[in-house]
Amino acid sequence: MSWNRVAVVGAGLIKFGELFDQSYEQMAAGAFQAAVASVDKGFDPKAVEAALVATQRGSLWGQEGIGGNTVPSAIGLSGIPCTRVENACPTGSDAFRIGAMMVASGVHDVVLVIGVEKMRDKSAQEGLLARAASGHPVYNRGETAPVLFAPFATRHMHEFGTTREMLAAVAVKNHHNGKLDPYAHFQNEITVEQVLAAPSVCQPLGLLDCCPQTDGAAAMILTTAARAGEFTDKPVYVAGFGVATDHPALHEKSTYVGLPATTLASGRAYAMAGIGPDALDMAEVHDCFTITEILDIEDLGFVEKGKGGQATLNGETALDGRLPVNPSGGLLAKGHPIGATGVAQLTECYWQLREEAGERQVAVRHGNALQHNVGGRGSGVSVVNILTRNR
Repeated sequence: MSWNRVAVVGAGLIKFGELFDQSYEQMAAGAFQAAVASVDKGFDPKAVEAALVATQRGSLWGQEGIGGNTVPSAIGLSGIPCTRVENACPTGSDAFRIGAMMVASGVHDVVLVIGVEKMRDKSAQEGLLARAASGHPVYNRGETAPVLFAPFATRHMHEFGTTREMLAAVAVKNHHNGKLDPYAHFQNEITVEQVLAAPSVCQPLGLLDCCPQTDGAAAMILTTAARAGEFTDKPVYVAGFGVATDHPALHEKSTYVGLPATTLASGRAYAMAGIGPDALDMAEVHDCFTITEILDIEDLGFVEKGKGGQATLNGETALDGRLPVNPSGGLLAKGHPIGATGVAQLTECYWQLREEAGERQVAVRHGNALQHNVGGRGSGVSVVNILTRNR
C-alpha cells in the first residue's frame, strides 16, 4: 500500500492547564478555531465533511453521549457525521489514525480530528481515573497509575543500573522544554535535586516524576494529498501508523523492563512508513511518568534496551541532542488531558516539521516525526503515528 496520501493542513490547540472557566464545549471550540486560523490559504469550516471527537469522558464521567453529539453544534458544524473515539491514553492518537483511514478510503475528503478532556473539575480523591475500571475485580484494587508504573522503574533499576538521577533527568529536560511552550500546563524549570527531594508518590516515583491532571483540547484538519495544495504549500503527510495491545494486568505481564505493545505498534508504523528510527528528526512520546519515557525510547528503537536512562542523562534526547524527545514539554510539563493528548502531540510534530516551533524548534534533516502513546490499565494498548513532510 502506498501511503503519504493523507495530508495535515491545519492544527491548533488551547493552552493546557486548570481551565475551570471553560466548559468542555468551549475548550473544543477554542481548539477548532485555532486549527482553522492556522490554515495558510484560509479555511471555510463548512468544508469539514466529518469529525472524530477523541475523549475519555465516557469512562471518566459516566456520560457516554458527550462528544459525538455535543461538539459539532458547539463548533458550528451541527449536522455533520461525528463519532466519539475512546481508547485509553492513546484516544487522540487512535482518532487521528482513524481519521487518516477515512480520508484515504475516499469516503471523506476533509476530516476534523478533535481531542478534548476536562480532568480538573473533579479531584483525584473523587476517583476520576478509577472510574475507568469501576467494578473490575482486579483493576480497581489499589492499582492507581503510579502503582502500575513503579514496578517497571524498580525492575529497570535492578536489571540495568538505572538511577533516580536518570529518571530525574527526564523531568528536568521536559520541564525545560515546557518553559518554551506557550501551551504547556507547567512553564517552569526544575532541577535534579528538586525532583529527588519531591514528596514520594510510589517508590521510586516522586511527585515530579508524575504528569499532572490537566484540562485541554487540540484539533487537526486532514485532507487528501491531492487537495492539500488548496489549503497550504507546506502540507505534512501521514507516513504510517501502528496499533497494538498487551495484557493489561500486572500479573499477566511478560516483562517489567519494556512495554511490548509499543514495540509492536512502532514496528507496524515503521514498516508502513518505510523508515526506521534513524530517519526521525524528533518524537513526542508518552511520558506519564519519568520511567515511561525511558521505556518508550528503548521500545521505539531509539536506544538499546537498558540504555534509555543513560542516554537521557547524556543529553541525547534534548532539543539539541541526537534525537529530541518531547520538545513540547511532554505529558510531564505540557499536561495529559487524555483525549487531547495524542492530538496535541501530533500538532507539535506538525509544527516541528514545518519549522514553526519557535524557541523549541529542532533541526529538521530527514523530514520525519513520530508520535506515541501507551495506556490503558497496565499499558494494554499503544498507538504510534509517523508524519513526514516528504511527499
